[in-house]
Amino acid sequence: MADPTRPVTGYPAPPVSNGYPPGTAYAYAAHPTQNPPPPTYFNVSSNPYYSNNPAANQQRVTFLRRMFAVIIGFIIIIGTIMFIMWLVLRPQLPQFRVETLTLDKFNVSNSMVSGNWDAHLTVRNPNSKINLYYTHVEAAVFYKSDSIAETSVPPFDQGKKNETGVRATFASVSAYVDDWDGISKERGRGSVEFNLGMVARVKFKAGAWWARRRIVRVYCPNLSVGVSANSLNGTLTGGPKQCRVGL
Repeated sequence: MADPTRPVTGYPAPPVSNGYPPGTAYAYAAHPTQNPPPPTYFNVSSNPYYSNNPAANQQRVTFLRRMFAVIIGFIIIIGTIMFIMWLVLRPQLPQFRVETLTLDKFNVSNSMVSGNWDAHLTVRNPNSKINLYYTHVEAAVFYKSDSIAETSVPPFDQGKKNETGVRATFASVSAYVDDWDGISKERGRGSVEFNLGMVARVKFKAGAWWARRRIVRVYCPNLSVGVSANSLNGTLTGGPKQCRVGL
């Protein structure tokens, strides 16, 4: 009689269970939180984006080199153009000179200074190819480093090699001056030295193709005004005074 446990010849053998009972896979699918199967990792080598492609790397390197070359070339061209323009135009700063400075109703009392200052200046444009446009001008009169009075000067234009007369008037009712005793001492010697400062926004323009705005700073030091201890008025002594001009 045949053994009933022996497999029938011609039929496939049962699958290998690898030590797990039948139905285990089904149990994993039904209950994924219990003993989950091992995770599937991302295969970097199979992704063409992350693949080590020498041709693609070479293309990127070539593109970056060309981009840097274009940028450097552009900077060199712009720098060359600006240098040539500077050689052709030779821009120069304007020149300022104080012609007269008068003082009226001058009084010093307990660190407070009052009076009226009237300054007349000559502004010269030394450029032969550039016009100057003064769009905003502020001025102040000082005793040493203390500001006494401030004012605004109306805008004005200057042609090539042009000289323009500029007037700045200042009024102080009660300006505080730290070294007011120094004013009294100078006044006792017959004259008081003031300083004049100006800040101007200037447009340098050559024709219709070159324009540049600059902040020009003007400083006119040691403006000696003859005013005695018993006088309220005074005028500039020693003739016109040249000012220092810078950016």
